[in-house]
Amino acid sequence: QAQLVESGGGLVQAGDSLRLSCRSSGGIYGAYTMGWFRQAPGQEREFVAAISWNGAETYYEDTVKGRFTISRQGASIGVALEMNNLKPEDTAVYYCASRPFMASVSRHDYTYWGQGTQVTVSS
Repeated sequence: QAQLVESGGGLVQAGDSLRLSCRSSGGIYGAYTMGWFRQAPGQEREFVAAISWNGAETYYEDTVKGRFTISRQGASIGVALEMNNLKPEDTAVYYCASRPFMASVSRHDYTYWGQGTQVTVSS
């Protein structure tokens, strides 16, 4: 059974760092693009970052460029999202997602989703 499980969220202060991890199972990895999305209360789920199936290409939402880094972990484990210089506006539930092959910034293109992990940044 295909599954994604996130971990690493928490409560931090502005300027701090956090590392989110997403572990995949059930065949989700090899030829799959992996992405991170986030959803704040009352807002739509938005794209944060994605990494291509072979790790050659990465994509970032403009407000996180230079602060967040997405990377694949190992040969068949999952992905990580390193978040530095966190801001209160980064507060949201962060979701890991995957889709076959081509990367996309649209949440509608992703097939599998994790349950989400809460990130709260205090000012």
